[in-house]
Amino acid sequence: MTQLDKLLIKILSGTSDANIPFSELCQLLRRLGFEERVRGSHHIFSKEGIEEIMNIQPKGSKAKPYQVKQVRTIIIKYQLGGQDETTL
Repeated sequence: MTQLDKLLIKILSGTSDANIPFSELCQLLRRLGFEERVRGSHHIFSKEGIEEIMNIQPKGSKAKPYQVKQVRTIIIKYQLGGQDETTL
């Protein structure tokens, strides 16, 4: 199990939203096929076929808990990161 697999499980479990490293969250989203644009401290992720656009910012070295929840909602809604995901 890779570090990103463990991070995905941690995000999906919802037990440690305040303890997700921002850089690892960005890396996970890129691996899931999201394109990233950076505007100052805002990292904007979008992906074809997904109507939501995620705008996340760091809080120190961690991701903001409410933004981790938004990422989890999108992963679940679009069933990203499953066994058929070729990038993980």
